[in-house]
Order: sequence, then structure tokens, then C-alpha cells
Amino acid sequence: MTVLLDDEQRMLKENVDRWLAANVTPLITMHEADCTFPFEILDGLKDFGYLGGRIPEADGGFNLSYTTWGMLMESAGYCWGSLRTIVNITNGTIQKLSRCGTPEQKDRWLKPLLNNEIRTCTGLSEPNVGSNMRGIETRADLKDGNYVINGRKLWITNGINADICLVVARTYSADCDGDLSAFVVEKDTPGFSAKRVSKMTLRPTGTSELEFDNVTIPVENRIGDEGTALSGTLAGLNTARVNIAMGAVGQAQAALDLSVDYAKTRKQFGKPIGSFQLIQKHIVDMTIRVKAARALAYTAAARLDAGEEAREDCSIAKLYATQAAFEVADMALQVHGGLGYATDYPIERIFRDTRGGMIPEGTSEIQTLIAGREILGLNAIT
Repeated sequence: MTVLLDDEQRMLKENVDRWLAANVTPLITMHEADCTFPFEILDGLKDFGYLGGRIPEADGGFNLSYTTWGMLMESAGYCWGSLRTIVNITNGTIQKLSRCGTPEQKDRWLKPLLNNEIRTCTGLSEPNVGSNMRGIETRADLKDGNYVINGRKLWITNGINADICLVVARTYSADCDGDLSAFVVEKDTPGFSAKRVSKMTLRPTGTSELEFDNVTIPVENRIGDEGTALSGTLAGLNTARVNIAMGAVGQAQAALDLSVDYAKTRKQFGKPIGSFQLIQKHIVDMTIRVKAARALAYTAAARLDAGEEAREDCSIAKLYATQAAFEVADMALQVHGGLGYATDYPIERIFRDTRGGMIPEGTSEIQTLIAGREILGLNAIT
């Protein structure tokens, strides 16, 4: 870690880690049991850059480097996978509004998001659409100066909690024949509804199904030009993949630290289990995966900071770090034995949450095909 960060970044990380340990960690067990998220903690995190960290200072952000932002994601993942996820979703809308929003839209939605006054979600995936954004079926028809949106979205993080939804829909107007555009839909808009979806991973993050039944919004709610949402969303995927990779590194480090401590203190046959050869094998294998994942993730972030597109590095980082995190969590459960199953102990949660990291922002299979395309120059994605 000391090789990857400068003095200022290390100081920031130390302060963040202390704050998270004191203010967030004690809340996790209760909110995991209740499937709720303590949004008030974002008030304390915004000064560290967790809200708007990547956007320009002129828009109220911090203009952080990808490396510094990734470091914040690692710390969030170490503390709680659901925290990193909520932060990531919130900043997705923040960044979209910063890049494409009008001054009026920034006043209406960006400033309240930066001040943790409203909550957001992003409506991308659908019942029939996952990795292939070009297959989106939700549509927005321009009629009499308003857009009328119809369709369904599924697996939408924070949908049940959101005050606004940044929804991507196939758009039809005099100037747009089915290309994708982005819109803000406010939660009280007639015809818009959200229903919680229960799932194995990241239970406090309010995963939802969204329905749009003749939802009518003014043209002023469109973010950016018509037909530009596909290119804009694809352009942000590299950053999103590094975010997930960094969060996975944090989760893996947490599982490793818990296992090292347990191996030193848990005794069997009159001595610490860490003195047994096979336990040491687990600990060493876990350490190798954490160090390798961290190196790949920070390399990808550094290349983004250098202005490179870095598709290969970002996809490999996401692919390896998420798989490694789950493998580390699996070995951690083995080291802990029966204690690892306990729902009031972190290993069970980390085990579930790391498994979920291999699916969003492009599955492991998609990352493999992207990396293969970059390495070979041959496209296996039809």
C-alpha cells in the first residue's frame, strides 16, 4: 500500500478508516438484519470526498484523481460492501448531472445530492436486458412537449429509497428514432412505482423493480441530448469497473485481516490454529490474492489518471479482483469454521457480498471477452 499512495493519500485513508470504524462499523449488524441503510452517515463522509469526489470543484466536487477515488472505494469496501455500493450509485447520478446537466438541473438535483438531501438510483438493467445495453426496451415517446415513459427496470440498487431515478430509455421523437436517452423521474410522478426485490447480496441497498406506466415528464427532465445515453454510459464503464475492483480489494483485505487475527487467537489441540500448516496455506493464498488484486486495481486507476482509456486494465482488474475477493472470503470462512456462518459476524456477510461483485458492470464472462478483444484485436462479442 505504501508504494501505491503518496503521503497525502495515506493521511486521507487513515482518517477515513478511523471515521468509518467509529461511525459506520457499529451500525452494520443492525442494518443488515433490517435490510436498511443509514443514509445519515453520508453527511459525515461528504467532507472526505465520498459525494462528488470525481466532479470538478466548479460543480461542488473535489476533482479527485482516479487513484484517490479508488482508495476511497477500497476503504468503503473494507468497512461495508453496501456502503461502497450506495456511494457508487449516488455518484453515478452526480457525475451524469455534472457532465451533461443544465444549470437549472444542477440547482434542482445536483446540489441536493451533494448535500445528501435527496437519494438517487439509476434505471439501466431490465427483465430482458443485462450486459447488452443496446437491448433496452423501456421507451420514451415525445408527445405534446412531454416525454411519456413506459417499461420496467429490474435489479435497481436503491430504487426503493430513491427520490429521483436516472432512467435510460429508447427515445422516439421527430429527431430521435429509438436511440437511448437519459431522463430524471421523480418518485412522486404518477405512473412510477418501485418494489423491493429480496436477494442474497448487499441486502441493505434497496434493490428494486421499477415500473413506468405512462409516466409523463417535461422535456426539461432529459439529461443531455437525445440519443447520447449509450455512448455516455459506455464511456463511464471503465471507471465503474475500477470502483468495483477497488471495493472488492477492500472486502478481501477485511476477510484476510479477520482470518489472521482469528488464526492467532483461536486454539485447538493446545495451540493457535495459525501454527497448523494447512491454515498457514490458506492465509498465504489469501494474501497473494489480495496483493495481486490491489496491484491490478491501482494500475488501472493510474492509467486512467494518465489519460489512457485502459479498457484492458480496467476489465482485468474488475475480473480478477472480484473473483479473488470471493475466493478469499471462501477461504476465510474455512479458517473460521462454524463461526464463519454466524450472521452477527462479518465473514458470512463478506462471503455473500463478494459473490455479487462478479455480476454488475459487466459479468466476469463479459470482462474476459473485453480483455480478449483488447489483447488479440479480435471481437468475440457479437
